[in-house]
Amino acid sequence: MMEEVVEEVAFLFTIQISNGKDEVEFTTKGCSYNYEGHILNNMSGIDLSCNKLTGLIPPEMGNLSEIHSLNLSHNNLTGSIPSTFSSLKQIESLDLSFNNLNGAIPPQLVELNSLEVFSVAHNNLSGTIPYGKAQFGTFEKSSYEGNPLLCGPPLDKSCKETNSEPKVPNSSDEEKECNSIDMDIFHISFVVTYVIVLLSIVAVLYINPYWRRAWFYLVERCVTNCYYFIMEILSRF
Repeated sequence: MMEEVVEEVAFLFTIQISNGKDEVEFTTKGCSYNYEGHILNNMSGIDLSCNKLTGLIPPEMGNLSEIHSLNLSHNNLTGSIPSTFSSLKQIESLDLSFNNLNGAIPPQLVELNSLEVFSVAHNNLSGTIPYGKAQFGTFEKSSYEGNPLLCGPPLDKSCKETNSEPKVPNSSDEEKECNSIDMDIFHISFVVTYVIVLLSIVAVLYINPYWRRAWFYLVERCVTNCYYFIMEILSRF
């Protein structure tokens, strides 16, 4: 659909220029201007904003090397920004804001030395902004806002956070961690088992008088035997 609209607009635009009598309202660099009469012969821009356009941006638009302004904002365009836009050597204003464009900003766009106004705000772009290179060092954060996956100056989001790779644990670290977990489980289970056994013995002795007397008798015999055993050893010295 985008390609069909471009062809139709180009045809109508040619008719308007040849007649030289219609008035054209043209939006560029964030401002709207009215052009009429013979000045239309010098027009060198395309404004397709607010037309509900869908589809991809045709790479062939990069062949319009003489235009000074291209406004495709406030549409439903998808796909990536064509790298062929780097051939728009005369471009002064490029507005692609308020669409559904994705992917990275083509680094080739830094070759546009005449670019004064640039906006890709409110899309789904990602990656590092080619900030600080040629004209891209002059654009403010408003040119890129509304793209959660974009990073780098002039935005406040650092690319280090986005590009940091998760640490891959080596086998030795995993083995140590597993051993540590196993020992912890062993200690906990041992303590729990010990407490359960002890409480069970106490409960049995409390409930059954016969076993309680037998238990105390066994303890007394053990203590007595230990006493005589120790005394016998000490008497030998």
